[in-house]
Amino acid sequence: VIGHPKYQESKRIAIFLSMPDEIQTEEIIKDIFKQGKECFIPRYKPHSNHMDMLKLLSAEDISSLALTSWNILQPSDDDSAREEALAGGGLDLIFMPGLGFDKKGNRLGRGKGYYDTYLERCMKHPSGKPYTIALAFREQICESVPVTENDVQVDEILYEDC
Repeated sequence: VIGHPKYQESKRIAIFLSMPDEIQTEEIIKDIFKQGKECFIPRYKPHSNHMDMLKLLSAEDISSLALTSWNILQPSDDDSAREEALAGGGLDLIFMPGLGFDKKGNRLGRGKGYYDTYLERCMKHPSGKPYTIALAFREQICESVPVTENDVQVDEILYEDC
């Protein structure tokens, strides 16, 4: 990931905070700050498919975040001081989680459509759709995954030995 050309050229990067069954992103987040890039993380709105990408101030800032009922760290609902990526300069790159992927770029998420809905919003931003990279374990790569017309394909899937 760190040596990927899209990562190297990106200044504004959104990345998920890992759940135990996902690729761990802590070292990537540390590198984002080490390289002087801007880091944005998801804040999911429960009982909807709305998600914002809010600015993380530092790698240590993660320890100040609230734990949701899904066991995900994220900025609290009343945290209005953080920049939302689309209210500013948009995003260059989004690292995405998922449960399964196929080699055509289809992604099976957790069923709420948060990333698909957010990418639709990105397409309306002046900076356009960011490049998307899914981070996966080799075991998550399938022949095909179920998709609907609202699903947005990822640009690239990174996994071990890909």
